[in-house]
Amino acid sequence: MCVCVCKPAYDSSLTDRQWAVIEPLLPVRDPARGGRRLKFPRRLVVDSILYVLVSGCAWRMMPRDLVPWDAAYRWFRAWAADGTWNRVHDALRDRVRIADGRDPQPSAAVLDAQTAHGHQGGEAIGFDMGKRTRGRKRHILVDTCGLLLKAVVHAANVQDRAGAKLVLAGLSKTFPLVGLVWVDGGYVNSVDDGLIGWAEENAGVRLEVVPRNADLKGFHVLPRRWVVERTFSWLGRCRRLARDYERKAAHAEAMIKVAMIRLMAARLAGEEITPRGPIETEAARRLAEDTERQ
Repeated sequence: MCVCVCKPAYDSSLTDRQWAVIEPLLPVRDPARGGRRLKFPRRLVVDSILYVLVSGCAWRMMPRDLVPWDAAYRWFRAWAADGTWNRVHDALRDRVRIADGRDPQPSAAVLDAQTAHGHQGGEAIGFDMGKRTRGRKRHILVDTCGLLLKAVVHAANVQDRAGAKLVLAGLSKTFPLVGLVWVDGGYVNSVDDGLIGWAEENAGVRLEVVPRNADLKGFHVLPRRWVVERTFSWLGRCRRLARDYERKAAHAEAMIKVAMIRLMAARLAGEEITPRGPIETEAARRLAEDTERQ
């Protein structure tokens, strides 16, 4: 099998500029520790993982001009276990915020959850009665730019208020400047508003509810809420995330990080993806308006 560093002709593959952004952040083999040389170039390994992420195919159905599926999966699993994906993601997020003229540490965030159909079984599988869906929930916390701060994947039968606690727990240690988090009415309502007090006491943040206008029917953009919806739309570009095919919740979280790494690498390389669909187009317009006001 050819193990050259020629870039495969796939839309999911990294460009030279994107690879230049990611390469310095990946772990490097230390010859002093022994072991044989790497059989496959790291760029080809990353391109193989991205092919699965973007195309949504099974690992065993990867093209033969990429690395063998079991090798790609081993690298994906190893980097998820040792925190490589987290470190690369966080480093790129800080760089994107600095490039946008912002402090690397955000001061406000938006919280939301998305229910995904589960098709492989495994751990943390439940049934969401509200969405009538069997699978998992992806709870994400994003900054005001839509960049991911924290992602927690849990069973779909876990209520949003309980899932929010999993995300907000320990938030002050990682993001000490975050003092405000916008949420929807599913987290705080007239039936149960205990999350507000819990968040102030345990996470040091104030929750602010962005209500939906009951008089309006169909899709409409909500202030602040559109930011996290746009992030879900970004993730939806990757077919692997259209459903939940991972048997482990940790791997599902890692796939979300890899999707954001791909997006941020493209942005830092000056190759940002053009908005697609009504949600992203409207979100881009509103973001441009907010930027002009500032």
